[in-house]
Formats: sequence, C-alpha cells, structure tokens
Amino acid sequence: MIGTLLTFFAVGLVTLIVAGIVLSIVGTIFSLTFGLAVFLLTKVAPLLLVGWIVMKIVQKVRRKDSLTAADRKWLEGE
Repeated sequence: MIGTLLTFFAVGLVTLIVAGIVLSIVGTIFSLTFGLAVFLLTKVAPLLLVGWIVMKIVQKVRRKDSLTAADRKWLEGE
C-alpha cells in the first residue's frame, strides 16, 4: 500500500516537473515570437511604408521616358 502511494507520488512529481519545463519552453517561444512581431510592426514596417511612399512619389514625379546621359550611353553601347 505504501509502495503504491510512493509510486503515484513519484509519477505525479515527475509529471509536474516535466509539465513545468514544457510550459516554460512554450512560454519562452511565445514570448520571443510576440516580441519579434512587435518589433517588426513598430520599427521595420513604418520604415518600409515611408520608403514605399517616397518611391511612389519619385516615380510619379519622374517622367517614364526620361533617360539620363549615362543610361543613353549604356544603351548605345559606347
């Protein structure tokens, strides 16, 4: 009887330890993923948006058929 109770206690203790380790690993992975997502959305995404807007404005201002002298020289093969 005592041996059975001690076995159940040992199994329960090992289960709690393993569950704690697994949950801590899952929590760490979740925390790192969430932190990376927040970093990308608050630091990188605004810079990309501003760069994209600037490129669209530059494309609208610049004529489509305008070539620089270096472009013409390269196209002519000189």
